[in-house]
Amino acid sequence: MKIVVVSDNHGQRECLVDILNQWQGKVDGFFHCGDSELEASDTLWQDFVVVKGNCDYDPTFAKSSTIKLENDIIFITHGHLYQVNSGLNSLNLVAQEQKATIALYGHSHKLACELTNNILFVNSGSISQPRGQYAPLKTYAIIETFEQGYQVTYFNQQHEEVTALSRFFKRS
Repeated sequence: MKIVVVSDNHGQRECLVDILNQWQGKVDGFFHCGDSELEASDTLWQDFVVVKGNCDYDPTFAKSSTIKLENDIIFITHGHLYQVNSGLNSLNLVAQEQKATIALYGHSHKLACELTNNILFVNSGSISQPRGQYAPLKTYAIIETFEQGYQVTYFNQQHEEVTALSRFFKRS
């Protein structure tokens, strides 16, 4: 399985169109972790699994979603409802409840990936307003799953791989 994960574009629709054009037909799914600031009726959402961020005001966006894709169960949320700026404890608990193997989140605008309790947690960073150690790098992520583990690869806005940030996590 191979999926694109993006978050926190904050109204910049064209970068999502560009990502979709770059990867459509080459991946198994597109996931948006919220704060798009686009309407829930936007045609982009025909291709993305999308959730509501704290800056998305359309009540028809889901707060979270759990999707089975091939051999993985993916839990996606924005993160603000699980206090991700203070750690992943709350998100970890709900991901375990959902029997997730992958948990996707945004909100902090800080890219991150880790494997905890056999769950891969991935924050793609922000495609428009990055923060933290890797700012001003505008990023999105691609996750590839294999029998032996997970490959997380980060890309910049020009679709260039940021090799220093790529990580492989072994399944246990």
